[in-house]
This record gives sequence, structure tokens and C-alpha cells, in this order.
Amino acid sequence: VQLVESGGGLVQPGGSLRLACAASGFTFSIYDMSWYRQAPGKERELVAHIRSVGGLTNYADAVKGRFTISRVNAKNTVYLQMNSLKPEDTAVYYCKLPSFYGRSYWGQGTQVTVSS
Repeated sequence: VQLVESGGGLVQPGGSLRLACAASGFTFSIYDMSWYRQAPGKERELVAHIRSVGGLTNYADAVKGRFTISRVNAKNTVYLQMNSLKPEDTAVYYCKLPSFYGRSYWGQGTQVTVSS
């Protein structure tokens, strides 16, 4: 299993970024996927989750209405569209395969910094 995030960077408050997570080593289309983030000095927290079947999604309250998780199974990729970014969104963002044969897998993370 390999998860590779991309798309992070420096953005001004109110701006947008789209993160991507390219997955390999498993049948992507039949597994749920998640995005997490970890800010300095804080615990890693769930940002968004997307089901494999039906594409049902759920979000942390802090990002509802601003972030959108999606997936393109033909590309083995899950995305996180982040709009109206705030300084408090600054964190390392991680892609996660929550459950595969009894364990979870993480990507290496991508830094998102929201600052003027």
C-alpha cells in the first residue's frame, strides 16, 4: 500500500487549495478513504471521510461548508478541495486508508500554511 499526498503550500486567508492523494497497492474503489490533519502541538484529527459505496461523505464541524472530499476511482485518487481557508487550517494534512486487512495506512503528509 502506498499513499502519496500532493497539493499543499502557502495560501492567503480566504484562498483555496486542492489536495490529492494517489493510492496504489490495493483495490482503491472498494475502500473508504479519509483526510486528517495535525497542527503544531495538537493531536491529529479527522477532517473528512468518504465511503467507497455511494460516495457518502462526512466532515469535521470546523470545515463543513468549506471543504469537499471527493474521489475518482479510475485514477485511484482522493481529493480534498479546501475553500475559504483560515489561519487555523494550517496543519500537515494526511491521507488515510482506514482499514485494510486489519490495519490502517497513512501517507507522508503535505503541509498547508494559511498566512498573509
